[in-house]
Amino acid sequence: MSRDTHVTKIVNHDLVRVFLITGGAGFIGSAVVRELIASTRHRVINIDKLTYAGNLESLESAGNHPRYHFVHADIIDAEAMRQAFDRFQPDIVMHLAAESHVDRSIDGPMEFVRTNLLGTAVLLEEAHRYWMQLRSRDPVRAAAFRFHHVSTDEVYGDLGGPEGRFTETSPYGPSSPYSASKAGSDHLVRAWQRTFGLPTLVTHCSNNYGPYQFPEKLIPLMILNGLDGKSLPVYGDGQQVRDWLYVEDHARALIRVAGEGRVGETYNIGGDEERTNLEVVERLCDLLDDISPRRNGQYRDLMRFVADRPGHDLRYAIDACKLEAELGWRPLETFESGLRKTVQWYLTHEVWWRRVLDGRYQGQRLGAGT
Repeated sequence: MSRDTHVTKIVNHDLVRVFLITGGAGFIGSAVVRELIASTRHRVINIDKLTYAGNLESLESAGNHPRYHFVHADIIDAEAMRQAFDRFQPDIVMHLAAESHVDRSIDGPMEFVRTNLLGTAVLLEEAHRYWMQLRSRDPVRAAAFRFHHVSTDEVYGDLGGPEGRFTETSPYGPSSPYSASKAGSDHLVRAWQRTFGLPTLVTHCSNNYGPYQFPEKLIPLMILNGLDGKSLPVYGDGQQVRDWLYVEDHARALIRVAGEGRVGETYNIGGDEERTNLEVVERLCDLLDDISPRRNGQYRDLMRFVADRPGHDLRYAIDACKLEAELGWRPLETFESGLRKTVQWYLTHEVWWRRVLDGRYQGQRLGAGT
């Protein structure tokens, strides 16, 4: 069952703001876009390069909405970013565009450096230029402007043992090219705040899961491999521990922080749901057995242990007490309720994931924007 908690309030819903979201066609970004369109009156500008992980078919519910506009551009392109700021005049920038898959960062780290470090620097420069102009012509809007950088708990590195959680003041210790590039981008954001006064916010989230997640990630990979009768590969002994956060809970938290967070602050966002990878895969198998049984055998029969990846951190866990205490946010989904919803979603959205697996989704633009 879902957690019995307060209903998430809509921040300043008497004030219509313009959200400029980078990476809004990705997994987390598309959840934020859908939430903003469905639950607020804010305008949403989605800037996305549409790499393999960007899928406009995840935004069909928002794609034709009058408050939504899509811009096909790379955050590395300073001129395109300048045009977007000048044209749309955002009140809040929510920066989610990033290369984010650890295995891919091991195979090709330079693309992660390019997008996550250089792309963030370009965006910060254009945001600062725009904000300085805004200060001179509209000080009230300038005072309310925010640059919200969305990061990950992986920048903190490996907790190692079973005790303790990452707090907002935990030291950085990234282990992969992905997490190192995200750590570098975090430092850039804080430097622009301290040096230039740009009003920034940083959030670190735990592992996300839910609808519309690209199938290379653990949970959708196991679901879709299972449905196709393929093996379910588990790294090493499967004892790596992650704190799991339902993506729609994360989207609500991000909107809350963007609207109410204190400038210059960092907020951790976690689900308070630690599970080993092995536990996650076994629970997925049990849910699939319950909801969509195999004709021959059980889904656990497909599980296979494979060689662990290099530098695989043992445990991540987020302490989200600051976010709850200051802004009143808590996740609405438990891991059990969110995982069941996720399995059911993939079972009822086969067209979406089949188009991802065969690559047809990459030809879609849905006629939205520039």
